[in-house]
Amino acid sequence: MPDKDKQPGQGEAEFTPEMNPPDRDLPAPEGELVQGGGFLRRFLDTPADNTVKTVIVALGLCLVASMVVSAAAVSLRPLQEKNAALDKQVNILQVAGLYEDGTDVAEAFEQFEPHVLKLETGEFADGENVEGQLLDPLTFDDRAAAEDLTLSAPLDDDPASIGRQANYVTVYLLRNADGSLDKVVLPVYGYGLWSTLYGFMAIEEDGNTIYGLQFYEHAETPGLGAEVDNPRWKALWRGKELRTEDGAGELAITVAKTPPQGQEYFVDALSGATLTSRGVDNLVRFWMSERGFEPFLERVRAGDI
Repeated sequence: MPDKDKQPGQGEAEFTPEMNPPDRDLPAPEGELVQGGGFLRRFLDTPADNTVKTVIVALGLCLVASMVVSAAAVSLRPLQEKNAALDKQVNILQVAGLYEDGTDVAEAFEQFEPHVLKLETGEFADGENVEGQLLDPLTFDDRAAAEDLTLSAPLDDDPASIGRQANYVTVYLLRNADGSLDKVVLPVYGYGLWSTLYGFMAIEEDGNTIYGLQFYEHAETPGLGAEVDNPRWKALWRGKELRTEDGAGELAITVAKTPPQGQEYFVDALSGATLTSRGVDNLVRFWMSERGFEPFLERVRAGDI
């Protein structure tokens, strides 16, 4: 029968895509990219060994990892600061002979009186306003002050190799039940062989006899310079004197292989750690000199504290 849809004299109907649309769900031939679908689809379909894709993935992983690390650092900062403050308190208690296993650190530390000390005069500067900064002994940061241009000064003669010296530091007083002075704990630091050693020195109420020396941060060589942490070496400092003539004479305390003066002013150097020992000698003599705590220790010896 003749096709009713055809008009006489016309040929076959013209083919159009709409009459037989391609199957778009079929996978693309191997080695070819699917066209369309957006940038992400085209990126995912890019071969895994494509250089651009490799670089973008690596950068993305680095970005995500850095965000995770940054978020962790920010969230953990309060805990880190709390632990650092606790460690500092433990070291102060240890150098003063008040720490034992099981000690309630916060309760034991309440026995101390913290004061911001002006090194030049040996006077307390608690509550003073210096260049817009309030000197609060509970919050004053000694190490930050040493880097603050308004609270420190550069050193021309620098045996402890610290670069700048803070004008103000925090000292800790320990008193007996009757209010009399028992000990003072002083912060000290200086360069050893590989690192700056940070610690505390405890001085008896006479302002001249050493009760203890303890470092809480350093990076000296394990087994050599790190022996500054050895309890046997730390015990050598107990009872040594800073100055001759009961504190009225010259600064005599020395770390060396042989005593230049009497045994009461001498601490044996660490075996095999000459430069660390020399660094400890330099930092102790610097901080106990007139450029350090001597103005304050004069007041201690005079009974003014």
